[in-house]
Amino acid sequence: MRKKARLAPVIAVDGPAASGKGTIARALAKHFNLPHMDTGLLYRAVALNLWRWGGDPGNEFEALRACDDLGFVPDDPELRSEPVSKIASMISAYPAVRTALLERQQDFARQDGGAVLDGRDIGTVIAPGADVKLFITATAQVRAGRRLKELEKCGMAAHFEEVLADIRARDERDSGREVAPLKPAADAVLLDTSDLAPEQAIAEAVRLADERLARADR
Repeated sequence: MRKKARLAPVIAVDGPAASGKGTIARALAKHFNLPHMDTGLLYRAVALNLWRWGGDPGNEFEALRACDDLGFVPDDPELRSEPVSKIASMISAYPAVRTALLERQQDFARQDGGAVLDGRDIGTVIAPGADVKLFITATAQVRAGRRLKELEKCGMAAHFEEVLADIRARDERDSGREVAPLKPAADAVLLDTSDLAPEQAIAEAVRLADERLARADR
């Protein structure tokens, strides 16, 4: 009997800041010819709205209002600026903000033809039924070094100890929030990129994804 063709996969890529999950997710999307969503950009877009309006990131109601009319250009450099990054990390802990952005992310994951999504709660909340779940991690020191290089490349002055403290604070906020905390899904495959070059991390992620999909086809 001929085996039924498998539908295009949904791949969930989670992990903390500067772990390499975005680079890996984009590479997986290219490898499997799938659409990709960086869900962190949605929160950054809300943060950018709030920042431009002069809103208070400590006020959940104001953060929720910033979810309205969420039009943004993915290549806008302000989305990845340090102030917006910090605001995004703060407002992502608000249940109302997460609820407001939930449907958009789930619709993307459910679309025909499969998808790759990266973020912090893809495998646990957004797409718990994903065919492949990867949790990308690295030591805080390594991630801080990567983030420092990104900032310096953008011409922004920064100090390693300050970036490291910010990375650790984000980890604590993301892991400690009550709604959709950052944690690996029970069936996620962990990939530590601390000692891997980007090309090595991508190759290993592709191998793990191919292995998981092949196992599902048996």
